[in-house]
Amino acid sequence: MKLFNNFSVYTVQFHQLLEKERIESDLHDFDKIMDEHSKHLLRIAYLYVKNWDTAEDIVQEVFIKHFLQARQFEGRASLKTYLTVMTANKSKDYLRSWQHKRNILVSNLFSSIKGIDTTLQQQEEHLSLHKAIFKLPIKYREPLILFYYDEQSINEIASFLKLNENTVKTRLRRAKHHLKQFMEESDLGGTYE
Repeated sequence: MKLFNNFSVYTVQFHQLLEKERIESDLHDFDKIMDEHSKHLLRIAYLYVKNWDTAEDIVQEVFIKHFLQARQFEGRASLKTYLTVMTANKSKDYLRSWQHKRNILVSNLFSSIKGIDTTLQQQEEHLSLHKAIFKLPIKYREPLILFYYDEQSINEIASFLKLNENTVKTRLRRAKHHLKQFMEESDLGGTYE
């Protein structure tokens, strides 16, 4: 009986050692995943929420969720696509949250106090274009961001957004048309096609 008790103790210790090694291996893999995808996911989150600190928080939440639920990843799509979808969904959740609505209210109150003007023409154009992109409805903004900032193909965008390729092309064309109109109204001219 004493031999059996020692055996079970050693078995438990062996399983604890295996679990520790598995966790260390998972952490190493997780570090590689973070290094490889963090910049891309941060850009995606920022393009949705328009705030770097919030975007960093969202990406951190995505990585934590992925680490805790890594075994649920079935590999039907690439890991980059999987993490991008998680980031987009987390960003959309944030945009619907009360915290976001409160932040908008606070920033609107303080924006009237701040009167910072940029002096360089290039900075003004960049800022105007940036604002114009964020004024677009989300259905036009998403394909535009994925096509120009993330450099995805029409096929990849259609797959990601679960749309027909022709719908993606139409939305891109309309988004460019809206941006062109905005830039002409802003009297900044230029060719934005």
